[in-house]
Amino acid sequence: ENSTFASMIEEHGFTFIGPKPEHIDMMGDKVMAKKTVMKLGIPCVPGSDGALESLEQAIEIGREGGYPMLIKAASGGGGKGMKVVRNESEMEEAYRTARSEAKANFGDDTVYMEKYLEKPRHIEIQVFGDTHGNGIHLGERDCSIQRRHQKLVEEAPSPILSEEERDEIGRKSAQMVRDLGYRGAGTIEYLYEDGNFYFMEMNTRIQVE
Repeated sequence: ENSTFASMIEEHGFTFIGPKPEHIDMMGDKVMAKKTVMKLGIPCVPGSDGALESLEQAIEIGREGGYPMLIKAASGGGGKGMKVVRNESEMEEAYRTARSEAKANFGDDTVYMEKYLEKPRHIEIQVFGDTHGNGIHLGERDCSIQRRHQKLVEEAPSPILSEEERDEIGRKSAQMVRDLGYRGAGTIEYLYEDGNFYFMEMNTRIQVE
């Protein structure tokens, strides 16, 4: 809906103050978002290359990648349409339940799968871009204290990142903004575990928090 509104504004010769419609659509679909950022050199959690087409495909990826795995709704958030699969015997129920929840909550039953990280930290980077190709970041927030996949406490700066890691993820996030030609405010979310960052999603706005 946001991208449609932005497109209508710009079609009538006005400037929409905010992200471009194509970026709202791109990052609103987590499968498309992952494919996009991987092309830009941003690491993602290993898993399916795109949307899962069948239960059989999910089982095959689970065998190749090893368990536990995580099935996630492509249009989802807040833990809805998300199921942890710890072995192959759980795959069928998790796959069908995730699709059902995704359809009920988001009107889209598309799901994808990735390796389940056992104890990651949730790191967010605030970014801004302008119409001249500039992109900056404003530091990170550690949002790891959660209940039912909803953040309870945010801490800045993160207490677990070194200065080198902080500089690295900030630099990569700002470069991603420049490479995309992104406009306006945004929040890039990562999972961090064992010294590695993995792109999770991007919200094309300032976070409500």
